[in-house]
Amino acid sequence: MNPIRGFTLFELMIVILLVGILAAIGVPSYEYVTTSNRIAAEADALLGDLQYARSEAIKEGLPVTVCVSTDGTSCATNDTNWSDGWIVFADSNGNHAVDTGEPVLRTQAAFAPDTFSADNDFAWITYNREGFAATGTSNEVTVTLHAPNNATEWTRCLSVSPVGMLSLQTAGGIAPGSTSSNCS
Repeated sequence: MNPIRGFTLFELMIVILLVGILAAIGVPSYEYVTTSNRIAAEADALLGDLQYARSEAIKEGLPVTVCVSTDGTSCATNDTNWSDGWIVFADSNGNHAVDTGEPVLRTQAAFAPDTFSADNDFAWITYNREGFAATGTSNEVTVTLHAPNNATEWTRCLSVSPVGMLSLQTAGGIAPGSTSSNCS
């Protein structure tokens, strides 16, 4: 007699049950990892562009501005939503607008579905030739990045001081050299 090859219905149901249990455990963990990595990459993109703008201002001896931009070629007027995207450009006259002859050095497309919100309603940061930052306010400013569900474990805050120092923190985390955190 030839032995019967294959699986019984009972064996197949056990395998499907085990796959279902593993998927129920693994899918939420996968979502956490992908969301966390996406948020970190978006915050790092703004941090990197601000560091680039500061170094270019020092290197070239000219003001360099980073501003909110919806089209990738000019600064958006009355828009403080950094998740719409931004541009980095050489701002030789310091007017916070892209004029003829002022090259756009970098562009960043909009982020969806995450939101970057800025306190003090600032829409631009200009670094002067010494690397100091001007934002239209005399205080430190913060851009806060939230995931669509506003979960604090994914919130990141990027602070810019008037002297041009940048600090990136997580919600509830404390930045190096600080005794408190304003990231929420």
